[in-house]
Amino acid sequence: MRPSRAGMSPRPWRPTVTPEERIAQLEQQIKDLAGLSPAEARDQVLRQAEAELQDTLIRQRDHARAEAQDQARHLVLTAMERLAGSVPAPVTTSVVPLPNPDLKAKLVGREGRNIRAFAQTTGVDMIIDQGLESVTLACFDPVRREVARLTLLNLIVDGRIHPQRIQELHAEAQATLSTSLKEAGEEAARRAGVTGLPAPVIEALGQLRVRTSYGQNVLDHSVEVARLARLLAEELQLDPEPAATAGLLHDIGKGFASENPRSHAHDGMKFLQQHGLDPQVCEAVGAHHREIPSELPLTALLIAADAISAGRPGARREPTALFQDRLEELEKVAKGFRGVDHAFAIQAGRELRVMVRAEDMSDEDTARLATQIARALKQKREPNAPPLTLTVVRERIFQESIH
Repeated sequence: MRPSRAGMSPRPWRPTVTPEERIAQLEQQIKDLAGLSPAEARDQVLRQAEAELQDTLIRQRDHARAEAQDQARHLVLTAMERLAGSVPAPVTTSVVPLPNPDLKAKLVGREGRNIRAFAQTTGVDMIIDQGLESVTLACFDPVRREVARLTLLNLIVDGRIHPQRIQELHAEAQATLSTSLKEAGEEAARRAGVTGLPAPVIEALGQLRVRTSYGQNVLDHSVEVARLARLLAEELQLDPEPAATAGLLHDIGKGFASENPRSHAHDGMKFLQQHGLDPQVCEAVGAHHREIPSELPLTALLIAADAISAGRPGARREPTALFQDRLEELEKVAKGFRGVDHAFAIQAGRELRVMVRAEDMSDEDTARLATQIARALKQKREPNAPPLTLTVVRERIFQESIH
């Protein structure tokens, strides 16, 4: 008798393929349907995702740039609207009124000796027009022109007009100007709302009153940059005090640029460091022409304020500055020779007057020096430059006191 099926135990189920084989089969089916391997499909998905993200990033970047430009434009316009500034016209002459027309003859002197002595001592041309009741002083260097103006005013008051008195009053005028420039520095700091500056810094700041850059008065420009920097800092929620200080002092190196040929930004930074100013202010001053690296927000703010002030229509006049550079180059060539004491480019650059130290040079040495300077000037001369007269002066003065 055969045993019943109900009493038999069921056989265990055994898969015909292993899981690994089944996965391989499914992958092969997917590959056949898609025409891609898993690796190729993964790469394709990644490329598509990367392309979509790239488009998104480009749109976000463009939107951020546009928004940043709008905000920057708003900041600049807001600062400019809040700042009421003037644009002084650049001048290379000073006019001194004469209380008495008879003074013209005394200023000229016998055979023109007084007017020649004035030009030789001050380095400034005195222009006397018989039809005007005033005298015009012409010079590209504002420092020399201001000293000459003070000298002439003192001569008019004193009444004794002769070469020796011109030299004496010229020395007094130089001392008077030094005091006047210190007061100008104090007034500039007050206008900019900057306090606590050391006395040497105030004095150096005052020197900028008689300096120009492309026809723009440097002290007025510095005050304007200080006020702009303060307004921009307030809009950006930064500390406005360091911003105003950096703006006021950013061009302080121009006050002694003639003595030191290095960059005025570098010179200004070193000068401020020597007098213990805020390190961030010093760094911003040194980097405001991007000559040294700086990541400070204050530096970027100072660069922006400086550009706004300098870039306003009418703020600067390049032709005047180029003319001034040519005259300074003439003087620089002459001063490069041994024995030269002073060199003045006068008559709008048509004459270069050179004074030598009499104790160091004989008459023969002076004659040779004139030839050497003329040769050097000829080498640097521009093709269409106007005629130039070179005058080399060796003068000895003997003075005795009689009691």
